Amino acid sequence: MILVYSLGGSILYERSADELKNFARSLVDLAEYHQVYVVVGGGKIAREYIGKARALEAGEAFCDLLGIGATKLNAMLLIAALGKAAAPEPPETYARALAASAGGKIVVLGGMQPGQTTDAVAALLAEYVHADKLIVATSVDGVYSADPGIDPKAKKFDTMTHQDLVRLSMETEMKAGSRSPVDPLAAKIVERSSIPTAVVYGGDVENLKRAAEGSHSGTEIS
Repeated sequence: MILVYSLGGSILYERSADELKNFARSLVDLAEYHQVYVVVGGGKIAREYIGKARALEAGEAFCDLLGIGATKLNAMLLIAALGKAAAPEPPETYARALAASAGGKIVVLGGMQPGQTTDAVAALLAEYVHADKLIVATSVDGVYSADPGIDPKAKKFDTMTHQDLVRLSMETEMKAGSRSPVDPLAAKIVERSSIPTAVVYGGDVENLKRAAEGSHSGTEIS
């Protein structure tokens, strides 16, 4: 299978070096049987810098570029943990990402351009490489009707259609550093190409494996 993971940056940023090694080992195990691509978000470090930049009256496009820089830092950190199993640097285009996967290398990317979240980058990459599945690994355990950290009545969805995801994601505010399981652009991309997608809790590395098998406890989207 060809698997594309969209990985929240905070999942990496908050781990120790030993935890990162264990995390990387699970990806290497997956890569023995699948072609693996990982798109890494900016996470906490991106939000901190974007917040300071906004306080300095920087524009949204500038904040996007700042966030992209943070995603590249996180991508390089994961590449360091993966060692020889990974392509040596984050590709700058989808074509280069595909080329970098030659020989079964794990390909790790960051953000690409302003106005796109790393979820959208992962969805576009999944389209480009004809992925069998897109797996969005976040700080929550699936897609909810509202932010579960704010609304205690938020309902978790075990399954949903691509169309349902688009409708729900349209409520997301499109700003640099925004937090949402899947943003509107990514939702529209997976809808137009009918990409099987899963949203899972990324803090448990075993979820990355279970998501590929369809046995996870997150949200399955088809």
